[in-house]
Amino acid sequence: MRHRWLFLLAALAMLAGVNVTPLFVSGGLAPFIGPAVAVVLLGLARSHGLSWHDLGFARETWRRGALYGGVAISLVALVYTVGALLPMTSSAFADVRYDMALSKALLLALVLIPVHTILIEEIAFRSVLPAMLRGRLGTAWAIGLSSALFGLWHIVPALRLSTQNVALGSAVGTDVRAQLLVVAGTVLFTGLAGVLLSELRRRSGSVLASAGLHWATNGLGVLVSALLWAAAA
Repeated sequence: MRHRWLFLLAALAMLAGVNVTPLFVSGGLAPFIGPAVAVVLLGLARSHGLSWHDLGFARETWRRGALYGGVAISLVALVYTVGALLPMTSSAFADVRYDMALSKALLLALVLIPVHTILIEEIAFRSVLPAMLRGRLGTAWAIGLSSALFGLWHIVPALRLSTQNVALGSAVGTDVRAQLLVVAGTVLFTGLAGVLLSELRRRSGSVLASAGLHWATNGLGVLVSALLWAAAA
């Protein structure tokens, strides 16, 4: 069992490295680091005795996972569509970060987000880490700890976002206290989201289910925002 704890520590070290890479590296090989680490994590997990079923990738779960994921995507699409069409809520869905050409939004939503975000986060926080923790601590602790780590994973992106807001002259992030509030809120929200995603993965038995919901909240958000900005132009 000791070697599994060593593997867990190694996995956390690799994820920490991926997380801070954008702070020090841009362009070149940077976009490929996350996907490469995801593949390495799966390989190491398999070499340490975890089955595809343990990791949420067993073939017999694909259909159920796709069904759960499809329903999740449909529900998120419905919420986004209604929210974007209602005058009182449409502005909340027009994220200034996605004021871009539709072709660029499609590339971001359909390629970059699945490859650079969904892949590493789902394999790490809904597949490998829960599987490693479940055998030692049980399902509840595995979900709780992996979700907490998922929340902490978003500290660096939250800091980068608040820094960008400072550069844009936004009220958010204009002082340290506001930045701390942004980071704390992001960690709490994503940690709770991690619990929901983990429960979806547990009930379906497949990472496809959580990946579907994860992509819908991110990818469809980009597309809806881009469409709103294009309609307002």
